[in-house]
Amino acid sequence: MTRTSRLLCVLYGVASLWLAFITVQQAKYGGIAAACLFAFASVTGVIAVVREFELADERRATAALRAKRREGSAVRPQPSAPQVVLVELPVDCCERWWTALGADHDPACSRQHR
Repeated sequence: MTRTSRLLCVLYGVASLWLAFITVQQAKYGGIAAACLFAFASVTGVIAVVREFELADERRATAALRAKRREGSAVRPQPSAPQVVLVELPVDCCERWWTALGADHDPACSRQHR
């Protein structure tokens, strides 16, 4: 959980406690409708705290997944340029094949598909 999330949780908690105190005071000395409104408002603060904890869990899970993906991509070695050239060099047959990126051959090429 980040520092900002913790601060928000503290503020939500303080606001919920204050609204709960006002709810009790309204129930004793004021109207029931106002007490119900303040009770509802104090519950929304609790909901906000629960939401912050769920977001923190989601962020933690996402960070773990990203780290796992990074580890997975680092494990697979990528072939170096000389290795690629050594594999592809025997396949080369004509100049047009190189310039066409392997899509076409010269008319005189023995590998020309007819």
